[in-house]
Amino acid sequence: MTNLIAAVRSVLTYVVVSVYVLFAGPIALAIGVPFKHKPSLYIPGHIGVGLALGLAGIRYRVRGREHIPNRAVVFCSNHESNVDPPVLFQALHKRLHVLFKAELTKLPILGAVMVAGGFVPVERDKREASMASIERAAASIREGNSFLIFPEGTRSKTDEMLPFKKGGFIMAIKAQAPIVPVAVSGGRTAMQKGSWFVRPVMVDVRIGEPVETAGMTLDQRDELIEIVRARIEELRQDLKTSRP
Repeated sequence: MTNLIAAVRSVLTYVVVSVYVLFAGPIALAIGVPFKHKPSLYIPGHIGVGLALGLAGIRYRVRGREHIPNRAVVFCSNHESNVDPPVLFQALHKRLHVLFKAELTKLPILGAVMVAGGFVPVERDKREASMASIERAAASIREGNSFLIFPEGTRSKTDEMLPFKKGGFIMAIKAQAPIVPVAVSGGRTAMQKGSWFVRPVMVDVRIGEPVETAGMTLDQRDELIEIVRARIEELRQDLKTSRP
């Protein structure tokens, strides 16, 4: 019975959100792109993500918002589930930009909305194209836009974090923007491997104190990675001891 409820709920979520994207996406693009009006893209985006999370039964609670500086930052989070990106999109910032896999630009309507909203696609298997994307993102940060990165590059299948990729840290140093460590936990059981069914879960998010990059050079990127990774691990341990 539990699996049946999850299946019905998941199908309803996919259908409703797909219809919403097909309806709201073209309107958002028609207003947001020619008039360069980002709220026309982000407001429908947050409504759509909130609708998806609500229908799927994905709830979240956040601690540490007081640590977010009143300036552009790079949020750096561990990654354990498919629900992490939408949860953090809602929880961290009202106009959050994201470095994302370039193949997602092929998604109908949604891919175009992400690019128009300032998200930056990255071709990870092409170094020159990847570095060009990092340069664009760094310029966007200098213009006042905050970004989210998942330095592991993909979801960890165990309780251990994967090695961190350097691109997001190079971006932060180039922009001289602080990195805000984030730990997320609880979403892993929402979607089992090989299944499209989404099960209700409570996701916990912890936001840590920012790590400044002002004055850092690219030669210090490995040092920066070690510092941020340690901060995220501390936040993860806090989540483990505080989850009911």
